[in-house]
Order: sequence, then C-alpha cells, then structure tokens
Amino acid sequence: MATAPRPRTTTRDPEELSRRLTAWLGTRLPGAKATGVTVPASNGMSSETLLFDIEHPEAPVRACALRLAADPAAYTVFPSYDMTRQYRTLRLVAEHSDVPVPRVLWLEEDPGPFGAPFFVMERVAGRVPPDVMPYTYEGSWLYAASDAERAHLEAKTVGLLARLHDQVPLHEAEFLAQPGAGDALRRHVTAQRAYYAWVIDGLPRSPLIEAAFDRLEQLWPRDAGEPVLSWGDARIGNIVYDGFDPVAVLDWEMAALAPREVDLGWTVYLHRFFQDLTVASGQRGLPDLLRRDRVEARYARLTGHTPRDMDFHTLYAALRHAIVMLRIAYRQAHFGEVAVPADPDTLILHHDSLRAMVRGTYGD
Repeated sequence: MATAPRPRTTTRDPEELSRRLTAWLGTRLPGAKATGVTVPASNGMSSETLLFDIEHPEAPVRACALRLAADPAAYTVFPSYDMTRQYRTLRLVAEHSDVPVPRVLWLEEDPGPFGAPFFVMERVAGRVPPDVMPYTYEGSWLYAASDAERAHLEAKTVGLLARLHDQVPLHEAEFLAQPGAGDALRRHVTAQRAYYAWVIDGLPRSPLIEAAFDRLEQLWPRDAGEPVLSWGDARIGNIVYDGFDPVAVLDWEMAALAPREVDLGWTVYLHRFFQDLTVASGQRGLPDLLRRDRVEARYARLTGHTPRDMDFHTLYAALRHAIVMLRIAYRQAHFGEVAVPADPDTLILHHDSLRAMVRGTYGD
C-alpha cells in the first residue's frame, strides 16, 4: 500500500461528520463549538480520526482528536472495534506509567451520534514518520535527519517500550486478556488464526499465510515468558515525536496481554517492511535504523530481560501484517479498486520477504 494510491477506507461524509460533532459536543460542554474539523490525509486503514478545535472558555483542551470505530459499511479491517477497551487502555497507561499517551477526555459508547462508538482525546503536536510515502524514502524528515538524531529516536523508542512493559501492573490489564486455552502467546496466536479465518470467509485462501502458521509451530518457544501489556501496533509510525523525542503513543486497538517479544518483533519487522519496499524501489533507505541486534541489546540493558526466540517473533509479526494486508486488499476488491488475482498471495505486499522467512532464507 505504501507506493499505491490510497485505498478507500470509509463511506462517511466528512461534512456530515462535522455537523454531528458540533451537535454532540454541545451535550458534553454546553455552548461549545467544534471548529477546523478535518480528516487527516494520513488517516489510518482501520479506525477513523477527526481533528478539531474546541471553542469554549471552559474547554479542558483546545486541540482534539476523535477516534471513531470503523465504518461498518466500508468492509472493516477488523471484525469488531471496542472503543471502550481502547479508552481504558489509554487511561491505564497514563495512570501507571510515564509512557506518553494523549489525554483522553470523553468516551461515547452510544452509536447514535456517529453511527459507531468513539472517544475524544487531546491532540498532541509533533510529527510522525509517514507511511505514505514511507519515512525510509528520500525526502522524509527522518531520512533527512543525521545519524545521531535517528539513533536518539531509536533509543527513546525502545526505551518507551521497556517502560510500558515494566511499569504497567499486569493485574490492572486483565481486561486485555484474550479468551481461549493455553498461555498468553498461545491465545494471541489462536486469535490471529480466528482473524485469518474471518478474512478469507468466502474468499480465496492464502497458502503463504497458512505455511507461515505451520512454520510458527515449528519455531514455537519452549518458554514464552510472562505476559505484559503489549501495545500491539508498536511501530514508530504510531508515535508523535517532538524533534526526535516521543511525546504521544497512538493506536492501541491491537493491545493485548502477550510476551514482551511480540511488541519487539513488530517494531523491528515493520521497519524492515518499509525498508524492503524502499530497496525494491531502487533507494538505499535507512538500513541502520532499528536493527534487530541493537534493539534487542538496548531492551536487555533497560529491562534486564534478554529478548528470546526472536526468529519466531519477527516471523509472527510478518504473518500478522500479512493478514491485515490481505484484508485491505480484499477491501480494495470489494470497492472495485483491484481485481483478485489467481494467486491471492500476490495481494500481500511483502509476500516475497514472508516466503523467505518461512523458508529460513530471509536476510541471506
């Protein structure tokens, strides 16, 4: 998706959303007006975001962001969107850690105002490494940075993961436990299998994804370790930076209880995903950013926990990302933007690297 026209993600009308927002805001803060309502060009592939300002002398903050559950008429990326769960997760992280997250203001569980639940949070100023065009491409602010500045960003990013995992008490995060049998890792993978089954319901199966699941079983850790609060979508593209310091960690819809390495694998692989795309386009990219060996070493120094079974966890990250990519591609087909090819694996943007990981040849 990083080098293609942005696919459709919603059927909602931005102007209608703006009118509804102003009406709803008055129920929470009488006399308040929502101004400057915009849908960011970088709006995610899953939930939707509205940016706006509040005009009211008693407004808790002026600059806000509204996080709205996905449009059910727009072939959603995930089967369900629990906005209460995301709201609780943000409050939990803010209360029990020094990981920077936006201040949450209001939760609306009634789908009436917008057709789906949502919450409102403070909008944090800063810059985010872009997905389109990828931050690994020439011309991005991160590409233009110095080696020392990128090293600083990397160190601070790994540091916030370490603090998240160490500081949030597990018993306070039990609402994030996934159902099913087995330990937290087994439940996490079982949930991904269920997600894949939902994605392909009535559609062509992916032999590559199924081979990756089989490979996971061969690499399964002897000891998965104790779970922590796992951010879930742990990547620098979900962090707002002031200069090169993190000031807001965003997108908690994939949060769960899982081993520490689930977040570490995602952080490392999602950078490799964009780096591989960049190299394939003929550019150098940022090969020295978020290298696995350096991320593991820094995390171990900060936490005393040496990451283990990272071949498993980087493969698992690539597999999880592949399922999301397949769903997004099938949504494009739903809207007539692409045709489903004879080989559905080619819909997965990183099918070559995932296949190499399954074979054990990735990086050779």
